[in-house]
Amino acid sequence: MVKGSRVPRRRPRMPRPKELVTILDHVRHAVTQFTTAGLVFAHGTTDPLAEAAFLVCEALQLSPDHFEPFAAARVTRDEQARIFDLIEARIRTRKPAAYLMQKAYLRGVAFYIDERAIVPRSYLAEILDGDVLAGGDAPLIEDADAITRVLELCTGSGALAVLAAMRFANAAIDAIDISPAALAVAARNVADHGLEDRVTLRHGDLFAPVRGERYDLIIANPPYVDAAGMAALPPECRHEPALALDGGPDGIAIIRRIIDNAGRHLSGNAGLLCEVGRDRPVLERSYPDARFLWLDTEDSSGEVFWLDAAAFA
Repeated sequence: MVKGSRVPRRRPRMPRPKELVTILDHVRHAVTQFTTAGLVFAHGTTDPLAEAAFLVCEALQLSPDHFEPFAAARVTRDEQARIFDLIEARIRTRKPAAYLMQKAYLRGVAFYIDERAIVPRSYLAEILDGDVLAGGDAPLIEDADAITRVLELCTGSGALAVLAAMRFANAAIDAIDISPAALAVAARNVADHGLEDRVTLRHGDLFAPVRGERYDLIIANPPYVDAAGMAALPPECRHEPALALDGGPDGIAIIRRIIDNAGRHLSGNAGLLCEVGRDRPVLERSYPDARFLWLDTEDSSGEVFWLDAAAFA
């Protein structure tokens, strides 16, 4: 050893209780550790229990739907070591669990994910899956089978494009993103779900790759975090590409461009479905005459709008 050199100290491992036996025991232990560490949950899970169940089940190669039936199952020594390693990594790195496991679920559908793309999460997924958009008593789209062309802007991981293809069986989907790295993730998800013949990924800035094209539906979950929000992002969100979050000084810089240009790409009975987070007030001030229809979901109120083609005219 060179004189005067210092051997870096290893970070001490967290306590690994020997008395933990079942899957439920390990989930409870993870909840305690996550709560004590003050982690933030905003990437497919909303609380420490959901995050712990996701992490433990994925470590054991169980789908989230199988947590309750297997809750009392015993965990082997090797499985326990894997779970403890993941709990420690979640706390030490503050990476979202989805990045640690390279998997995320949206409406029960599994998607591959890594740091090249934002972790898939969107209120649009529930709307695509529900009756408000199509199939209900007063749907926004009268005939889902008549939807033949869908455009998704800011596709990221491609998750919403995949869900749109699943919902609209007769539709071809064009999915655009400005990030080649994100599109590489999207390509994997499209291939994993066997949708290469229906989902076309395009690289470019919003509508630029589809000039002159028209669609029966445009969906967008664009970056919409304002400057103050970007400055206050928790460590978990700082692992995600800033490009996928930053919506400019007031949060709606990209949303403005979408609204201002969407009319040129909508067919007669079409509409724009767009998520805006908490930017509704600034959006309504910017477009006082727009006929926004605000759609609520189980976990949101006034964070998604619909504008039909007539509104753009």
